[in-house]
Amino acid sequence: MSETMRIGAFLLAAGFPGRSDADVLDSCVATAVAAEEAGFDDVWVAEHHFMSYGRVPSAVTMAGYLLGATSRVAVGTAVSVLSTVHPVALAEQALLLDQVSGGRFRLGVGRGGPWVDLEAFGTGADRVGDGFAESLDLLLRALRGGPVAASGERFAFREVDVGPVPRTAPHPPVVLAVTSPQGRALAAARGLPMLLGMHAGDAEKAEFVRAHGGAGHVSVAVAHVEDTRAGAQALLRASLPRWLGPGLAGYRRVDDVPRRPRDPVEYTDLLCRLHAVGTPDDAVARLAEGAARTGVDHVLLMVEGSGDRARVLDNVRRLGAEVLPRLRATRAA
Repeated sequence: MSETMRIGAFLLAAGFPGRSDADVLDSCVATAVAAEEAGFDDVWVAEHHFMSYGRVPSAVTMAGYLLGATSRVAVGTAVSVLSTVHPVALAEQALLLDQVSGGRFRLGVGRGGPWVDLEAFGTGADRVGDGFAESLDLLLRALRGGPVAASGERFAFREVDVGPVPRTAPHPPVVLAVTSPQGRALAAARGLPMLLGMHAGDAEKAEFVRAHGGAGHVSVAVAHVEDTRAGAQALLRASLPRWLGPGLAGYRRVDDVPRRPRDPVEYTDLLCRLHAVGTPDDAVARLAEGAARTGVDHVLLMVEGSGDRARVLDNVRRLGAEVLPRLRATRAA
């Protein structure tokens, strides 16, 4: 673990009830710009299809826009859903952003779930299961640029010259979203750092890091600061269920097997217990504790929990002024 933390913003473009898509997406862009101004190291954007949980259907497209709207921060996808796209097409987009951004682009990928997306995009349910490793391997080969051919079970084509060539050697940085031991083993086998979600606690993340054995992992956490801990938690307990209820229900299985979404109130309580929701002092202590327990020194802060543009921007500014410098100083001491 390094002596300093890398701290990013994690943007879902959450579709809170009563907010138009234009308002949500404009706020997402404004939050990314504010994060750069506040001293965050990077900005990562999520991808979701056909649901209000997140209103960005193409993380790589939004990342390209945010790279143009910023000048210093790295910008990544958290994640691009590899199971719904052709790996070579995603590699071409990543290589393009790597070049035109001067190496500021980061590619996070994940398998997604057995959702209706697989039917809509015609990729098939197997791409989430046994086919995911083949997709990932083809993506990694293509990201190196140059001649690529495939003769696998799901991808077979004659040699093509993939470009542009990567600016960042050997290819743009890649992280793999991991939620299971199988995903962890795949990340370790391919030498990829893991992206660990905000639903997992420190003990689970620490075990994944130990079992993986590598470094450079990234962890997602909720962060919202107010003058009092009670005020911060009351705000999120009022706002998050309004978003999580319809948002989580938007996940539809491609096989129509009934599923029970997480209870939004219980999930909100879990997030408030696990993460940096409180005063700036609380946030510094909680984030430092999490890094020490997990061994992960790159954290992405989900800052949009209030669902209100002005409050989100104020949260980003306060985190930048009252949390990030102290957290970095604490880690470097």
